[in-house]
This record gives sequence, C-alpha cells and structure tokens, in this order.
Amino acid sequence: MEPISLRTPLALLILSLGAIAAAWWWLATPITLVRAPIDPNAKLLCVSYAPFRGAQTPLDPTTRIAPEQIAQDLAQLAKISDCVRTYSIENGLDQVPALAAKVGLKVIQGIWLGSNRLKNQIQVSTAVALTKEFPGVITAVVVGNEVLLRGEMTTSDLVAIIRSVKSQVSVPVTYADVWEYWLRNREVYDAVDFVTIHILPYWEDFPIRAKNAAAHVDAIRKRMAVAFPGKEILIGETGWPSEGRMRDGALPSRTNQARVVSEILNLAKLENFRVNLIEAYDQPWKRQLEGTVGGNWGLFDSVRRVVKYPPGEAISNFPFWKLQMGCGMALSVFVFGAAWLTLRRRPWKPRLTSWIAVALSATAAGILLGVATDKMFYESYGFGGWLRWGALLAAAVASPLLGANALMSGRALPTFLELLGPRDARTKSALSMMLGAVLVVTTLIGAETALGFVFDPRYRDFPFAALTMAVVPFSSLMLLNRPQEGVRPIAEAVFAGLLAAGALYTVFNEGPNNWQSLWTCAIYFLLAITLWRARVVQIPK
Repeated sequence: MEPISLRTPLALLILSLGAIAAAWWWLATPITLVRAPIDPNAKLLCVSYAPFRGAQTPLDPTTRIAPEQIAQDLAQLAKISDCVRTYSIENGLDQVPALAAKVGLKVIQGIWLGSNRLKNQIQVSTAVALTKEFPGVITAVVVGNEVLLRGEMTTSDLVAIIRSVKSQVSVPVTYADVWEYWLRNREVYDAVDFVTIHILPYWEDFPIRAKNAAAHVDAIRKRMAVAFPGKEILIGETGWPSEGRMRDGALPSRTNQARVVSEILNLAKLENFRVNLIEAYDQPWKRQLEGTVGGNWGLFDSVRRVVKYPPGEAISNFPFWKLQMGCGMALSVFVFGAAWLTLRRRPWKPRLTSWIAVALSATAAGILLGVATDKMFYESYGFGGWLRWGALLAAAVASPLLGANALMSGRALPTFLELLGPRDARTKSALSMMLGAVLVVTTLIGAETALGFVFDPRYRDFPFAALTMAVVPFSSLMLLNRPQEGVRPIAEAVFAGLLAAGALYTVFNEGPNNWQSLWTCAIYFLLAITLWRARVVQIPK
C-alpha cells in the first residue's frame, strides 16, 4: 500500500469529523430572548389545558382521566399561570373546576358543541351546573369551539345555544373560533359578552414565518377590534408548534416556539390585551388527526411533564447535541472503517473518487444521524409509524456502511432483479443482498411518502434527513461503479418515474419557501436518477 493510500483517507476522515462537529455546533446554537416564555415572576394570564397523556385520547368515549392525574397537572400549572381554559366536560374534564379551586386557579369553562344535539344538551347542562357550583372559580364560559369552522352547526343554532347559556349563568359568555369566521358570522357578535378569537400564524392560509408571528397576531387583534367595537377581544388561542413539518416558510421548532410565545407575551404586556396560550402540555393524541405538528404545541413535554424552556437556560433545537454529534462522528469512523476492512481483504489501490464518495457518505450520515433520530422519535406515532420511520432510519445507517464496502470492492449497486428475480439472476453475495434489501426499503418508503405528498400532504412530515443518509451512497455507487452494459430494469424505471413526478408536484404545491420540501424533493430526484441509471445483464434464453 503506497503512503498516499494512507494519507488520503486519514485526511478525508479528519475533514469529515471536522464538518460533523461544525455542523452540530451550528445546529445547536441557542437563542437569547428578551422575555423567557415561562417567567416565574410573571404568571401567564391563561393557558389551554387538556389532561391526556401517552395513549389516552378523547377520541375514545370510554376514556376518563383520574382526578389524581388532573390534580397533579393543575398543581404544576398553578406555578406558571393564573388560569386554565378547558374545551369540554367529557373524559373527566368536569373535575377541573373543583381541583382548580384547591390550587388557586381560575377556569375558562369550555362547552364542546358538535352535530349531535343530545351531546350538546348534556355539555350545556353540565357546564351550567359547574358554573353555579363554582362561581368563584369559573370566570367565563366558552359556548362552542370552532364549530362554525368545522361546519357542524349553523350560525342561528349556535346563537340560540349561546343565548340559552347566558340566561342561566352569571359569568360572561363567549364563543371561540378562528378570526376569519367571526368576520363571516357577525351575528354571533351580538349574542356574546366578549369576542374570543384564535390566531395561529402557522395555520394561516398563507403561513406566517416565526419572526413575523407576533406582529401578525397584534395586527389581526387590532383589525378585529375595529370590526367589533365595544366588546373586549380575547385571543383565545395562539402559539407555535415545536415539532412537525414546514408550511411555506413557517418552521416548527423549539427555538421558534420559544421566540413566538415570548414575543406575543411581551406584546400583550406592552399593549395590555388578554391572551390564552395553546397549550399547557403536548397532546400526542392530536397526531392521529393533525400529524406530528398537532401534538407539539405544549409548553410542557407530554412524557416527562417538564417545561420545555426552564427560566435562565439556553434554548436550543437540539438540547442533546453533544450526544448526537458524538454518535454522528462514530458513524463516520465506522463508514471509513468499513472501507478499510474491505481493502484489507482485497488489497488494491482504489480511485481517489471512491474515497471521496466514502467521505461524502460518511459526512452526510454523521451530520444527519442525530437529526434523523430526533425526527423518528417525534414523528413516529402508533405501530405503523414506528415501523416505517424505524425501517428508514435502519436503512439510512446501513446504506453508507454497505456502500463503503461496495465502493472499495468495485461492486455495482444491485438491481431489484438481482434480489427478487429468477433464481439464475439473483446475486450470490450476501453483502450485495443486504445492500439490495436496503435499496428496496428506501425506495418503497420514498415512493410511499412521495405519493402521500401528492394526495394527502397537509399533515405529512418530510423525511429529508434519513432519506439523504440512505440515497447519497446509492447515487455514489451508481455514478462510480455502474455497469457499462445491460438493459434498464422495468421496476427501477417505474419507481424512478413515480418519484420524479411526485417530487415535481410537491415542489410546486409546497412553494419555494419550504426548505424541508425542497430538500426532500431534491433527494427524490436523486433517487429517481439513481434508479433510472440502473442496468442489468439480460439472461440468455
């Protein structure tokens, strides 16, 4: 082995490790806020509260939360807020006023309305009884939450219920909905004591970037004050998600959530308006309806029940970045090690381009491993979700390792035919079979997600990190070790066309400001090109 063969990979390994360290130092850079989201010296006015943990869900009508669990939550929330807002009296939420009284919390009592008239009557009668039983605890009643938005009730029926509740209680009564629906249903204004609007910059028809979210909330509040003069405007829901997919330029993240909440609270203090944050705790069950982003609006983590942003601590998108960086650097070393072990078994001088390809695969994998693991943890919901994202992450880790072996041994990327075709066409190499299996898993999950972004994109997450880890080694192999002869396999051609078409549609549908979409689509295109360039030797008849 000539000296250059030792110096070159060692230099590339050092560059790879340096790039991984630099990338993670940048990714983990904390932010500094004018006002901490949770300030022990200035309690929140109010925060939305739902008690569901783990697999608990209000979608199951048999779910009833134990009073001990609710009491534990309310005792914790009493340290940071003066009030909690509820949305229903079902699933044990009718216990909230009594338990809130014990810890000094006020309650904005919610009545959940829908298309079922009998359930509506039960909700109303129970909430009215609670209001009379706890007059010093319940400060207001919210009759219906976004029922007009969901189209489950007519405006006239809603107004009739609001007036009925007003006649039975002595506290102010309101209705809560997205701000546009107040403008579309102005007759509700006459029936309520004050106007409760929801302003969620992330969910706007034209999503608002985090840096502009607080200004947007304030502008909408002022617009609504002009449209509905004479009555107080309560911002009944506002906030920002800490995890989930981008919408246009609106990026869910820990730092963005902290920034948006902090800036909105600072504005509320300066301009003296009331605001209720959504929400106290992350709600995993919402992911069934709204994807990852729906379950991550909380100020507290749903599992450990700890505040996401402790006062005085730096706020970073990756609080465990040192561990993630270390794992990434270890993976890079293993990828280079796989290449060296291959050369020891087959001593020959590889091309410089092969070592560069190994370095690119190792660096991409090392940087993105922590991101992909983080995304798998937050984006996997249910058995199917964990199976899909777990399989993709496993493929993402295996691909650079097996790819390094193939690059150093001069083997081509196996085709589907060599893995699943007739016995005479199958590869006899165990390593090639493993690499082919990784390619199949990556292609299937890539195609499934690409189709998802075409037909049902609203709540889907972009698998850019794990997909990049897996595809970069495949494309390197296809570029450097591609067979010079053979025919294009039909299966690869079909998947290539599907991925390219899905990527093209997604780019236009998601827009130019969504870097998660653009990155994912670029990898779809790269995988499509890799599959399109596949060649297989025809078997003589």
